Amino acid sequence: MGKLFYQGHGSYRIVSDQGIVIYVDPFAGEGYDLPANIVLITHEHPDHNNLALLHQNKNCTILRPETILINGIYGNVTIDAIAIQAVPAYNSGHDKNKCVGYIIEVDGIKIYASGDTSTTDYMKDVLSKEQLDYALLPIDGFYNMDPAEASACAAIIGAVHTIPIHMKPGALFDRKLAETFVAEGRLILEPNEEIEL
Repeated sequence: MGKLFYQGHGSYRIVSDQGIVIYVDPFAGEGYDLPANIVLITHEHPDHNNLALLHQNKNCTILRPETILINGIYGNVTIDAIAIQAVPAYNSGHDKNKCVGYIIEVDGIKIYASGDTSTTDYMKDVLSKEQLDYALLPIDGFYNMDPAEASACAAIIGAVHTIPIHMKPGALFDRKLAETFVAEGRLILEPNEEIEL
């Protein structure tokens, strides 16, 4: 079974059955001890792209909006049997042309890494049909949607499990806020908590 390790804020690590290590938006917390095979940056705000935390394997691939969102086209790539599709992510503080989310398919498990976003048409038009196993959604209500809007998005997307992330600005985690997020199959992960996918 693959594993997902929540580091806090918007940062997490995914490890496949084959030991392929993927970091999403490295910035917060601990758990950067495994050398990276793939790094996914959703946008270039400093709380999402601290590559200095990572040890990179020799052939590490770093994906960021400028490499996977070209002329308005959301790209996709398969690396070490991990399929990655860039998807829209935006709101008033996050430019649609400079931010992405990702659908990551690991060992047959589909994970939606939303990045910083609010409600998008793509959630209803495409994600709702993707049969996602996990969705990770921001709920801070300051840079992104609040728990109520994120709960509505979770209902639209319909992932088997939805994990609230990116909570209080400047904090790794806020359990009180996380518990106001409502979704069928909700999972609340604390920093340094790991689950099997």
